[in-house]
Amino acid sequence: MADEPKKTTTSYETLGAKKLGLKDVVAQSVGFMGPVFSAAFLVPLVVGVTSATGKGGGVAAPVSVIIAAIGVIALGWIVSRYTRQIQSAGSLYDYVSRGLGPKVGVASGFLYYCGIIVLSVGLIVLVGGYVHDTIESEFKVTPLPGWAWSCLLIALLFVTLYFGVRISTRMQLALALVSFLVVLGFFIMVIVKLGHENTWAPFKPSSSAQGWSGIFFGVVYGVLLFVGFETAANLGEETKDPKREIPLAVMMTAGIAAVFFVLAAYVQVAGFHLSLKAITSAAAAPLFALGAPATEGGYGGLWIDRLLELVVLFDMIAVTIGTGVAGSRGVFALARDRRIPSVLARTSRKYGTPVAAILLIVGLAIVNVLITQFWTSLFALPGNPHYFSIFAWDSTLGGFALVVVYLLMSLGSLRTFRAGSGATFAAAVGIAITGGAIWASFYKVPRPTLWAPVAAVGLLIVGFIIAFTTKGRRAAALQMKDLAVNPDLARVEPLAVVDPEGGIVAEHQGPIE
Repeated sequence: MADEPKKTTTSYETLGAKKLGLKDVVAQSVGFMGPVFSAAFLVPLVVGVTSATGKGGGVAAPVSVIIAAIGVIALGWIVSRYTRQIQSAGSLYDYVSRGLGPKVGVASGFLYYCGIIVLSVGLIVLVGGYVHDTIESEFKVTPLPGWAWSCLLIALLFVTLYFGVRISTRMQLALALVSFLVVLGFFIMVIVKLGHENTWAPFKPSSSAQGWSGIFFGVVYGVLLFVGFETAANLGEETKDPKREIPLAVMMTAGIAAVFFVLAAYVQVAGFHLSLKAITSAAAAPLFALGAPATEGGYGGLWIDRLLELVVLFDMIAVTIGTGVAGSRGVFALARDRRIPSVLARTSRKYGTPVAAILLIVGLAIVNVLITQFWTSLFALPGNPHYFSIFAWDSTLGGFALVVVYLLMSLGSLRTFRAGSGATFAAAVGIAITGGAIWASFYKVPRPTLWAPVAAVGLLIVGFIIAFTTKGRRAAALQMKDLAVNPDLARVEPLAVVDPEGGIVAEHQGPIE
């Protein structure tokens, strides 16, 4: 049967048949990244009106986004080079192992996939609260409490993850594409309505009230807009031609998102007539403020605003599915290599999906809903509903975890790829961008938000404990023929050395061309 998992001569667990194409893997990266969700809620961070430090690009926020995009494209180049060698579900885990050795790889993999799962469960409570509050605000009714909407989303997540990855990616594609096109059309409408008020001022560094310091703080937050762009790589095992389609998906996602986010930053600055005071007054949801009727200072109307609210919801659901897909594949990969309990590597015989990992994510999501509902003092932010406080903390931890792994991947690429091939420049840019983001995660950040990156550091330490105390077995990226490092790309052989505990050790006999 087409849905039967691939057979292998080893005892390694496998996922479903290779049936994903380019649009599926693009949908995974775009769905995880959530361009509409990010444009609605993260652009104010780049501007600086909602950042913990109070610093940002200000009116010159588009400049911050452009610089951040350059850094992300450099990271995308590194990912695309790795995807031509390794096509495992563990993607970033195997990439770091390739460059820095299996111990660091295991620790980073544990952090990376914990971060993704925390993002996923945090989004679920946000969606529940968002739906409840939006319906109550717009229609003055409350058909279900927020926790019930979250539970419905959990059920939807389980169905889409369990019954085949193609269902997951196609749902992400539909939700993300509709929301993307609607918001893109709205941005164009705002620009047209601005008419002669359109200006190049947001693209001039001199427009930043805080100078280059503010712009670079904006860059730090700008990187968060793109988090998840690389997650198409998690579907390498289930893609027909991963060496071609995964690199294309990663770079296409980064490029398209860069243009969209620059446009989003411009519209949210120019739409408020370059007034930081006006942006600050609408900081919680500037996109919806711009969609309001002209009598309220917006460029739309009641139904445009409601349409924007709906497509933002669509994009949040797409992000939830994307994080679920990536997280379940990562848990599966770590369990397959016996770095976490092997039971988590179990797959559905009929659909080839990582059912044990899916059930783990669903269980953690339910726990997070219960915590949000009953532990109302946990990570509470004054003036905000508790579901938002939980999401803010979860997303801070998750985003920080991914950025740390981007940094480790960039460092490892210096050992993996041949000097002069563009790797040195890409790594330097990636290190600078991610290093700055990590620093800003601690600088003047108040509690309880500060505890999120601290917790992520704790997860990394746990990852190292796992790496040094578990024997594991030879990494699937080396053991399984269709996942292994491609020897044709090696300058000299062996391409990698395997330590007795399994996993990839950075090569000792030469870099890759």
